[in-house]
Amino acid sequence: MDITVIVPFYNEEACIENMHMELVNALEPTDLDYELIFVDDGSKDATFSKAKQLALHDPRLRVIKFRRNYGQTPAMAAGIDHARGEILVTMDGDLQNDPADIPLFLEKMGEGYDIVVGWRHKRQDKLVTRKIPSKIANWIIGKVTGVPIKDNGCSLKAYRADVIKKIPLYSDMHRFIPAMASLSGSRIAEIKVNHNARMSGVSKYGLSRIYKVLLDLIAIKTIVSFSSRPLVWFGTLGLIAAIPSFIASVYLMLQLITQPGAPAVVTMGVAVLFACLTIFLLLSGVLCELIYKTGNQKIEDLPRATSEIINFNQADKVQGL
Repeated sequence: MDITVIVPFYNEEACIENMHMELVNALEPTDLDYELIFVDDGSKDATFSKAKQLALHDPRLRVIKFRRNYGQTPAMAAGIDHARGEILVTMDGDLQNDPADIPLFLEKMGEGYDIVVGWRHKRQDKLVTRKIPSKIANWIIGKVTGVPIKDNGCSLKAYRADVIKKIPLYSDMHRFIPAMASLSGSRIAEIKVNHNARMSGVSKYGLSRIYKVLLDLIAIKTIVSFSSRPLVWFGTLGLIAAIPSFIASVYLMLQLITQPGAPAVVTMGVAVLFACLTIFLLLSGVLCELIYKTGNQKIEDLPRATSEIINFNQADKVQGL
């Protein structure tokens, strides 16, 4: 199998049939062996039933159904788990990503890149709630991770299967895949892609997701910068916590010398609390160092979202995952 295209859907009944048609129109001229994986992320509308009908008439289409809504990253992870292609392409299911751009990704991958990222240079979204926060977030992500991608949030990306299958995906980590892949020295390229205005349905993203991105960014910074030396990271945090403990201890000693009868409970409490935090961080660093040096957990052992895969082209068998 040459190519697998993975498309998560959540309440996109108005788009799924057109998405299938445009994918077929984009991939057929390539003369490559391809498959399509549609992931229904617990939709409450007719998305899954329409996907089922499409799969009945197209043997290249497989459908994965989640029992409830898990989010875009787990949906992509499920598709990646079941993909059989050498090159995996992911994209949104709302037709804002253009399937006609897929051959451009394949051409770029042929130059030896491991990951090709789409850049929505003429993005058709709202300025205040989508474009401006996205530009700020991409700038911050580039500075923090050291991987200067212009559009981390673009779902239209292409990966070599042997690279992406080794990267653990959880939370909203799909936008940080290039940063995670940089740990293994993967070659990353970025190309301009078309971006269409949403024609139907409702966007699943907004300003409410900013805090999630910030938390994930902290996690990614820790992984990228200190994955091989966690004791340095926790030791640095412990040193920062030790400063107020030291200052409070010195102040406490001076207070006891100059004002023997003065209450010192608050000062002592601050010194003890920050001292305990310092010790805790250092011990956490030692524990993480031991886990890194001795741990041998496989990526496939990491938890994935519970789902069902339904292959309508093989006697309608249903396999619980």
